[in-house]
Amino acid sequence: MRLSHHFGTTLRQAPAGTEAISHQLLLRAGYIRQLGQGLFSALPLAKRALTKIENIIREEMDAIGGQEMLMPVVHPAEVWQATGRWYSIGAEMARFKDRKDRDLVLAMTHEEVVADLCKTEIRSYRQLPQLVYHIQTKFRDDPRPRAGLIRVREFTMKDSYSLDADEAGLDQQYRAHYQAYFNIFNRCGVPAIAVGSDVGMMGGSAAHEFMYLTPVGEDTLVLCRHCGYAANRQIARFAKPAAAPEPLQPLQKVATPNCKTIEDLANFLGVPKRKTAKAVFMLAGHEEESGTREEFVFVVIRGDMEVNETKLANALHADWLRPATDDEIRAVGAVPGYGSPVGLKNVTIVVDDAVPASPNLVGGANEEGYHWLNTNTPRDYVPSLVAEIAAAGDGDACVQCGQPLYTARGVEVGNIFKLGTRYSAAIGATYLAADGTEKPIVMGSYGIGSGRLLACVAEEHHDDKGLVMPITVAPYQVHLIALAGADARVADAAEGMYRALRDAGIEVLYDDRAESPGVKFADADLMGMPIRLTVSAKSLRASGVEMKRRDRAEGVIVPASDLIARVRAEIGTLFDEIAAKVVPVPFR
Repeated sequence: MRLSHHFGTTLRQAPAGTEAISHQLLLRAGYIRQLGQGLFSALPLAKRALTKIENIIREEMDAIGGQEMLMPVVHPAEVWQATGRWYSIGAEMARFKDRKDRDLVLAMTHEEVVADLCKTEIRSYRQLPQLVYHIQTKFRDDPRPRAGLIRVREFTMKDSYSLDADEAGLDQQYRAHYQAYFNIFNRCGVPAIAVGSDVGMMGGSAAHEFMYLTPVGEDTLVLCRHCGYAANRQIARFAKPAAAPEPLQPLQKVATPNCKTIEDLANFLGVPKRKTAKAVFMLAGHEEESGTREEFVFVVIRGDMEVNETKLANALHADWLRPATDDEIRAVGAVPGYGSPVGLKNVTIVVDDAVPASPNLVGGANEEGYHWLNTNTPRDYVPSLVAEIAAAGDGDACVQCGQPLYTARGVEVGNIFKLGTRYSAAIGATYLAADGTEKPIVMGSYGIGSGRLLACVAEEHHDDKGLVMPITVAPYQVHLIALAGADARVADAAEGMYRALRDAGIEVLYDDRAESPGVKFADADLMGMPIRLTVSAKSLRASGVEMKRRDRAEGVIVPASDLIARVRAEIGTLFDEIAAKVVPVPFR
């Protein structure tokens, strides 16, 4: 491709409001352009890179038995209603009606569609296992798109679906995806880790997220350097410090003026925060076919801990949570800042599992300016539910080895889910088992967003001059620059090299523009192709062309007669460097 005819221009500066380095560089290098909030066009450079990423994904999916197909992006509402997700998913699902007033959905994912296909295509256990996948446009009406391609509303995703007769088959396909995903990320030059995660709207029994660690990430991860424990903070567990055993003491009301926070209360009474009971008031929403049902929830957790809302929502089987207002708190008989479950009726009380094991906690008295000493459950109040709902954080003890945990930020580049029969049973996707009985197909779901992965490549591979693209995903392998000016000899030599490289099957971007050397070098560094070739009067006097790797400071003069062989060798070296990182990964 001649740069003089290339569609897309470079920018000297990033537009205002672009904070993530990947967003800045992909814009400046002419890879992407924004159409609207969370909506991007992939210009030719990005499209070539995305195609390479998607072909790597295809190769790894095919290697574990995947069959590529293509499913519609528009779905009839009925399949989503059958599984209940039509009702449980909120405004992020794009719903609309056709001209005949039928409800339709823009696809967020395709579990329902795959299950519906299985009703006609799978009849017997002899047809299992199966693995199908497609690479398709998705839409989620995210209220807060940010960071360029990292968080968008329209995106391209590879989603694959395993179909098995039993959980043992699902386990095998799940682990195959686990390794395949590491292969994909390593081949794309993105270091990733796998963490346990919440199943969220997908449902099922287990899930892993694959995370690229970066400060621009929105997910908080809880990690252990000692044993390798890794989990999204949404589900991370930790070893809670045990409370010292002591006899239960009688309830005693004490005045605690102006003590509406745990910090104020602990300081006023001279007790550690672990000896207090924190009250948290929430409204839990349950989306049902008949409409939304709200449930007032009184949460009790030890004062030295914080509530993890994902764990709480899962414990309540709630679709969403929101903080209760002061008026809603008073309506159930509690007092904001001094709330207590003691004496309350007709309220859902959820207690963290550390509270029953912590005797004589200081808790609110439902009276302005007063607290109870020595609250104990179940003596003084009976919880509706006891669950592990505390948030893990820096310095907490690892649940596996007891060593201190630490937190880091990450971008989710892929996820895998054990769905079980959640969708097949709802849709009616069954198979005839060997014993003659009808059983629901056991499913798994596995996703990777190619655009987000490209953004993470840019986050990982850049310097102060621009992108430094890995050979596996770079739009072109070689960036050829002609510093010809008025020198016809240089122009002719560069033209000949361009044709020779193309004829040899080498991907080359040829800067034949009438621009200054400074502009050409700056654009080459910004675009980030792995190998730069510079033809100039100086290089021709040395009977060759300067070859320089983008990730190295110095170049070398290569004889024109050896050009194709030397470029091929360098490309091979770059691929070998990537291949060396594709190794077996233990399943955690």
